[in-house]
Amino acid sequence: MQHVNDNNFETEVLKAELSVLVDFFADWCGPCKRVAPIVEALADELSGRAKVVKLNVEEAPETAEKYGVMSIPTFIVFKNGVAVNQHVGGLSRDELVKLIGI
Repeated sequence: MQHVNDNNFETEVLKAELSVLVDFFADWCGPCKRVAPIVEALADELSGRAKVVKLNVEEAPETAEKYGVMSIPTFIVFKNGVAVNQHVGGLSRDELVKLIGI
């Protein structure tokens, strides 16, 4: 599972050729911990079709603020450098796939 931060967000997410699901989380967040295994499984399952990354909001506050992340977990899907879909709160595997749009 790849982690991104303020320094590599542009390269790893905005300039990615595939759609990217970003999981905005924090280590202390209970709902984030509950959805983590689903997100990690999706990263493997969707390899080559979409990219799935995690961003710790405490380690990357500039990026979290830039995209208006006020509650976690927040999931944002980026396509061609643009945020195209967003959801706040936990989701099932199928709901995450639908959010990504593949």
